[in-house]
Amino acid sequence: MEITEVRVKLMGQRNDKLRALCSVTFDAALVIHDLKVIEGTKGAFVAMPSRKLTDRCPRCGGKNHLQAQYCNDCGRNLPSGRTTKDARGRPKLHADVAHPINSAYRELLQERVLRAFQEEVGRSQLPGYRPPTFADAPGDYEESGGTDPAPARIAAVST
Repeated sequence: MEITEVRVKLMGQRNDKLRALCSVTFDAALVIHDLKVIEGTKGAFVAMPSRKLTDRCPRCGGKNHLQAQYCNDCGRNLPSGRTTKDARGRPKLHADVAHPINSAYRELLQERVLRAFQEEVGRSQLPGYRPPTFADAPGDYEESGGTDPAPARIAAVST
């Protein structure tokens, strides 16, 4: 599977660990949104899109985030310690929506996303820089009128 495009949207907060949101297109046919470039203690890394894990209220069955203290539906006090722990003993609060299944592809994906991130940071330093919008990202045409933008975007696909 070939990475055919990486779109980067820089985040404005300098003190925040989240540096950018990215969309990656594979084989000019599949896009994964919401990859995050995060500044960690050992440098920048790519975090895959994820969702918050939930459980159900024992009283009413309503869904609640694992860190919630009260049920969103009935207001009942929820028990603490409802999370499972990872290998380092940290609570597992999110699950990946999409992720590479081997370390070689994870490294390739991270290298391409971080390279695109650095290129976008470089472009942002130029006069007249206009940040890209995700509204015109591949796959978003359903929300913007329903016509397939593929003919107009083929030239925009980078390798």
